[in-house]
Amino acid sequence: MEFNTDIINLFDKQWALVTAGSPEDFNTMTISWGGIGTLWSRPVATVYVKPVRYTHEFMERNEFFTVSFYGPQHKKALGILGSRSGRDCDKVKLSGLTPVPAAHGTVTFAEAERTLVCRKLYSHDMVLGAIPEDARETYYCTEEPHTLYIGEILD
Repeated sequence: MEFNTDIINLFDKQWALVTAGSPEDFNTMTISWGGIGTLWSRPVATVYVKPVRYTHEFMERNEFFTVSFYGPQHKKALGILGSRSGRDCDKVKLSGLTPVPAAHGTVTFAEAERTLVCRKLYSHDMVLGAIPEDARETYYCTEEPHTLYIGEILD
């Protein structure tokens, strides 16, 4: 498997989507935090999802998820998918992106430049007291900390 990119900017500046569920029942959200590396001698992707997000329910219920990356022409669509809730509206339809089936019964989007299909290996709820004070004040004043998900990259 070869994946040559500026991984820091890929998440932080370009953003990505994390999607969990089946083609018949899924949710997706925009992420700007994540990583790609190795753990337990396996290629992995790490993503972070707050428990208040609708996608969190799908991440908890499903063994597989996708992380997909897009060109700058899709920034507006990713903005919609990161600011609207799938509980309240059909945000995928609003975004204009086209959901398509991916390996292991997962979902990606036709417009994705690259999709990583991952099998969940590990998850952990971040502990508020272990988070640096400046990050607690910036990101967790009104909401619980993220759940960290590590997925083995299969496809």
